[in-house]
Amino acid sequence: MHIDMLMERRIKLEALNNHIICTICQGYLIDATTVTECLHTFCKSCLVKHLEENNTCPTCQQVIHQSHPLNYISFDRTMQDIVYKLVPELQDNEMKREREFYRKRNLPCPKDVPPNAGDAEEEKPAMDAHAESDYHRQDEQVNVCLECISTSLKSLRRRFIRCSAQATITHLKKFIAMKVLNGTKLFRDIDILCNDELLGKDHTLKFVFVTRWRSRESPLRLQYRPRIDI
Repeated sequence: MHIDMLMERRIKLEALNNHIICTICQGYLIDATTVTECLHTFCKSCLVKHLEENNTCPTCQQVIHQSHPLNYISFDRTMQDIVYKLVPELQDNEMKREREFYRKRNLPCPKDVPPNAGDAEEEKPAMDAHAESDYHRQDEQVNVCLECISTSLKSLRRRFIRCSAQATITHLKKFIAMKVLNGTKLFRDIDILCNDELLGKDHTLKFVFVTRWRSRESPLRLQYRPRIDI
């Protein structure tokens, strides 16, 4: 009986808050993103905004990188899953905010699009049961134009592509390297920019579209060039 009581011991959420709260905004982690140099974790939007004017970790002040700190942060899926499991309704509230974002712009929320009509009827209950837990099930699509701004790299034969909004800048670098450098191994030798601003390797296209392209019309225009070490 004593062992069972120990195994069922409950811990108050406030006892864990220091581990799942962003020290920048003091809210629960959303799109948890970790600095690879010191392993401190923050909300992605908070950290990116901080690194636009700084190159140090907000917690320990360690220099992340002298010129390209955004290249040394990474989405922490495990931490985000833990936060969603620990904090009731946090994921639902984020979904409501996302729907409101699209509603104000008179756009359909991608996660509200019904499953394909061709899906088997017997599979629908299983899909519906996991619809909320799999929040990447129905990715939004983004139209992208990739323009070469250097004479030392070839231009893509097809500049316009359509891909998932969850794709990252690293995915685009590998795509470009495969097309113009004959292999993905040299993807780190490519810089991608938007409005003359260097983009971090872990930025998703949705994040770039909302924060860098803002209200401009599709397609999202990005430029690529050989990497420049400053």
